[in-house]
Amino acid sequence: MTSARTLKIRELNDALRSSLTGGEGYFTAEAVGMGPDFMVDALAAVRGFDAFTVANDPYGEHDFGCVAVHEEKVIWKIDYYDPTLCYGSNDPADPAQTTRVITIMLAHEY
Repeated sequence: MTSARTLKIRELNDALRSSLTGGEGYFTAEAVGMGPDFMVDALAAVRGFDAFTVANDPYGEHDFGCVAVHEEKVIWKIDYYDPTLCYGSNDPADPAQTTRVITIMLAHEY
């Protein structure tokens, strides 16, 4: 059974991943170097990702995934920081204490 805390973290992560609300989003330099068409398609693939399983999401937080874009393996990851972005968040389930950051990168960069 999934805890209420995990469900809240999942909800907040899904909002960031699918609509870029509730946090910040970044591409790595190599992903940017693939060009604007790649970036648009990568963002669309990340936003549409919903293939979470126990194997690829063991904690049920929907904080990591992998998609194929233009024959490249692309990874996205959500990290939890304090509001100043200097330290890790004390409570990722509390949006007042957490700034979520999603990073989209090429798989070999991870």
